[in-house]
Amino acid sequence: MLTADPAYSEFVQARGPRLRRAAYLLCGDADLAEDLLQEALIALAEKWEGVDNPDGFVRRVIYRRRVSWWRKVRREVTSDRLPDTGIPDGAEQRARDDEVHAALRTLPPRQRAALVLRYFEDLTEAQTAEVMGIRPGTVKSLSHHAIARLRDELGSQVLAGAEEKESLA
Repeated sequence: MLTADPAYSEFVQARGPRLRRAAYLLCGDADLAEDLLQEALIALAEKWEGVDNPDGFVRRVIYRRRVSWWRKVRREVTSDRLPDTGIPDGAEQRARDDEVHAALRTLPPRQRAALVLRYFEDLTEAQTAEVMGIRPGTVKSLSHHAIARLRDELGSQVLAGAEEKESLA
């Protein structure tokens, strides 16, 4: 049974736009991202009372459902535009960079997910590993290889901030 808890509604209103953006960055398609988010929010509503970390739960569901779809379809649907989430935190501006999105779409799904969770969602390596169901060392490796590939695509100037963050970890 779905929850009628006002705290759930507050969570959806407060975190929905950011989670929608994360889903979009994982899949590259606004409609598919909306579907992923809706499925994750339904799953959260069904288990609301027993979930300690709703953000982590929703991210895990989004990521795992997207992986399932990757395995079934074996190709990615892409889009050239990001949905407007109205989040004025500076991440939206970086996320709108067409060059970065085009380069992101060239990455394998796991590398792309590692970068989205680490650098767009600003999760720690441990949190990213938990969401992806892998070890923190694998997150480091995936991130390192993805950044190297993006460096080749975009040049070193664009990725200076990501490399700095990676070396601090």
